[in-house]
Amino acid sequence: MVPPWVPPIPPNSPTQDGDGDGSTGGDGLDGQSPTIPNQSTPQQPTQAPPSPIAPTARFGGARLNLGRFGQSGDRKDMQRGIGNYVRKGYGGRATAVRRFGGTAATAETLHGVLSSVARGQAPAPGSPFDRALLTGRSAREVMDAIIEAVRPADGTQDAEASRAAIKDALSELLTMFPDADLFNLTEDQRAMAIERFVALDVYRRAMLDIGKAIQDKAPTAAVALSRLKEVKDYIKQTIAAAFRKLQSAGRHRLTMGRVNEVVRAALDETFQVFEGYAL
Repeated sequence: MVPPWVPPIPPNSPTQDGDGDGSTGGDGLDGQSPTIPNQSTPQQPTQAPPSPIAPTARFGGARLNLGRFGQSGDRKDMQRGIGNYVRKGYGGRATAVRRFGGTAATAETLHGVLSSVARGQAPAPGSPFDRALLTGRSAREVMDAIIEAVRPADGTQDAEASRAAIKDALSELLTMFPDADLFNLTEDQRAMAIERFVALDVYRRAMLDIGKAIQDKAPTAAVALSRLKEVKDYIKQTIAAAFRKLQSAGRHRLTMGRVNEVVRAALDETFQVFEGYAL
C-alpha cells in the first residue's frame, strides 16, 4: 500500500504508532539495559514495520464515483470519489499521511532551499541552485534549477509528480506576486509556495491513481480537462483551509525545522475532511 521509496515517519510524528512519546513500541525490557548477545547469537538487524498489504481493487469505489463525476459533473460524486480514495484506497487517513510522507519531505527541502538563498547562505557544493550561476537567467531557468536542487529525477512516478508540482507552485506564486524574487522570497511567499506545492503534489499523485476514471467517462476531452481542474481546485481549497486552521489555532507555523511536522498535520486534517464524504 505504501511504496518502499516513501520515507519513514519521523519520531514524535502525530501519525506515528505508539504511545505518543515518540517511541515505536519499546524494546520490551522495561527500562533495563539490553542484553549483549554472545558470539553464538547473531544480532538481527532492525527492520521497519511492514507496510499494510493493499486489498484487491482498493480504488474501485473511488474510480466508480469519479467516473460518475466525469459524466455528470456532480460535485458530490467527486467528493465521494476522493473520500473513498482515502478511506478505502489507503485504509484511512493515517496510512494516507504515511503514503504522502514524500510530499512532506520534499516540502521541507523546498523550504530549506528557498530560505537558505534568501538568507544569503552559500549553496551546497554542486547545487544547481547557485545565485552566482543563475544571475540574469529567466524565471523558467531559475525554477528548473530549484527543481533539480530540491527533487532530482530518480525514475519514480512520485518524483515526476513532485517535480511538476514544484514548478506549478512556483509559477502560481509568481502569478500571485509578479514582483517576487525567487532568490529572496519573503516568509509569507515561502509559506504560500509550500502550501501550493503540497496541494498540487497531492492532486498529481491522486490523479496518477484514479484520474483516468474521469478522463474515460467524460463526454469530451474539453469536459475532462474541466473536471480535472475542478478536482485540483477542490484539493487546493481543502489544503489551504487546513493550513489556515492550523495557523489560526496557533499550533503550527512554517518555520525552519518544523515544515515536515506542519505539512503532515495539514495532510492529516485534509484527509480527515476527505474521509467524511466516503460512503
